[in-house]
Amino acid sequence: MESDIQESGTAKVRETDHGILAAVVRAQLAGAEAAGVDCRQLLLDSGIDPAVIDEPDSRISREQMANLLRREWDLLNDESGGYLARPWKPGTFAMMGHACISSPNLRRALLRSGRFVSMVSDDIHIKLVEDGEEARLLFHHSNDKNLPNQMFVESLALIWLRFFSWLIDRTILLERVHLAFPPPDYNEDYSDMFPCRHYFYQRETCLVFSTRYLQMPLVRDEQQLADFLARAPECLLAQYKSDHSYTGRIRRMLQQQNAIENLSLDDVAARLYTSPQTLRRRLKEEGNSWQDIKDSVRRDMAVYQLKKQETAVAEIAERLGFSEPSAFNRAFKKWTGLAPGAYREKYRG
Repeated sequence: MESDIQESGTAKVRETDHGILAAVVRAQLAGAEAAGVDCRQLLLDSGIDPAVIDEPDSRISREQMANLLRREWDLLNDESGGYLARPWKPGTFAMMGHACISSPNLRRALLRSGRFVSMVSDDIHIKLVEDGEEARLLFHHSNDKNLPNQMFVESLALIWLRFFSWLIDRTILLERVHLAFPPPDYNEDYSDMFPCRHYFYQRETCLVFSTRYLQMPLVRDEQQLADFLARAPECLLAQYKSDHSYTGRIRRMLQQQNAIENLSLDDVAARLYTSPQTLRRRLKEEGNSWQDIKDSVRRDMAVYQLKKQETAVAEIAERLGFSEPSAFNRAFKKWTGLAPGAYREKYRG
């Protein structure tokens, strides 16, 4: 039910300049432990002190995590780390990449990736759904082994986001993330990873973004893909663009505003200690624009307020910077296919 939704800045998967949280490492080892692997020895062989993993706030380096993953994959002969009923033999992800690289655009690449996954796995499904101007990339794991799989599913979503952003050489700007899990026990947010709203206790886990990205062409070639895969898993442990990208920083800035109608590009540039001209150029390099980001946040805030609050549609329109409710109605119908009132009625019902 909608009343069960919890919105939070917390998350399970976070990698910063300070390293990868020990809790993520422990979760990564669950599949190996269930398969009978001596995880203490695995950690030692990977250059990781097992005692560090038991400390709640400790971290390991990205290089240590990469070593651990490679050794775990070799021991299990499984790139899923023991989470899947039918193992992903080493090279499975690479073959998925090669299957997608010749796609004309992101839409076709994501559809191919979903078909590829369905061919090599029985218990995990990745599906692209388009709804108005929103696209949802769904991740479902039936978890036949009954493992604590929240980290596995979230990590898979994060890897897909990073890899396909790399393929189009654009940071895919997320509207929101839905998670079919509760908030994690530890208070680590992943707003740097997913600079958008995060909703827990959802029916499905999915990444939500604008369909405009689906039309973008893939700009990588086979040689670039080979070079990228040669650096795996390190390249997939790092954010495609900097965690401190202008896109992410502006989204977080707008999300912290109770109302964004009076916030201009000049205001944002001043807060970021740069000029409007430089900011426009930086955003273009990241594949976005001030208007794209503003509309993205507006769309997400509108959906959130219509679902969760009793705020009148006219007041929502004013908060989001629309000159009149009719302009908001037109924009929202373009985004979702429904007028604001009809959208609220549908999801309240």
